[in-house]
Amino acid sequence: MFHENKLRKLINEGKPTLSTRLHSMSPLITEAVGATGRYDYVEFVAEYAPYDQNGMENLVRAAEVHGMASMMKVDYQNRGYAAQKALASGFQAILFTDHTTPEEVEESIRLTKAKAPQSGGELGYMARRWIGFQNVETQDEYIEMTNASVRAFMVEKKETVDRIEEFCSVPGIDMIQFGPNDFALSSGFNMKDEKEKVRAAEKKVIETALAHGIRPRCELNSAQDAEFYLDLGVKDFSLGLEMRVLQNFLTKEGDALLNLMASHGIIS
Repeated sequence: MFHENKLRKLINEGKPTLSTRLHSMSPLITEAVGATGRYDYVEFVAEYAPYDQNGMENLVRAAEVHGMASMMKVDYQNRGYAAQKALASGFQAILFTDHTTPEEVEESIRLTKAKAPQSGGELGYMARRWIGFQNVETQDEYIEMTNASVRAFMVEKKETVDRIEEFCSVPGIDMIQFGPNDFALSSGFNMKDEKEKVRAAEKKVIETALAHGIRPRCELNSAQDAEFYLDLGVKDFSLGLEMRVLQNFLTKEGDALLNLMASHGIIS
């Protein structure tokens, strides 16, 4: 019997979820997150970071030790290969990027479901570790395991936002996440100059997802940012980004210390 997909269980039970995003594949960082006892899963942002398959397995093992699920954010161009290897390594969820049409979404879902008449996917029987390197006893159990994988999609292009009703009508989407920077980029303006347009698009995406029974997942830089989303009915959050947290601390505290040293005449 394969291990239960924790993120799938929380979604099926209608419970809220909390994650944080990691650039590093170091199991030490994943364990540090797990040791806090506050996070349901970690997301490895592979779209922004180097990675290898041994590292993928070790990251997932570290998450499992602390009872956390794991998500991998994959690039668009090689999404089928990357998503399949992520699932085979034990990641319980995939976050797909840069999709602009419902047809692309349908293809990504097929690529991560078992190639079987009752599943309709393209994924063969992969003898990898999955979750705990278990051996499933039957093909039906393998189908159940692949179907349990959580499939999330970024809604980050103008074309996607314009067709959000069609996008959210595709069966098999578990979560969506609005991407403000890419939305502004594909719209032809700077996000800081058109904050109201970006916020209106985000609100539209969230409300449409909820109307279709899809969980909108929102990224936060601080807990205070959650109020807007909570009022809309959002209950899935990702708090912080590893490198941003580190840079923010080093910048803020570095400036404070340099200013303090200057006030004591140590530096000019």
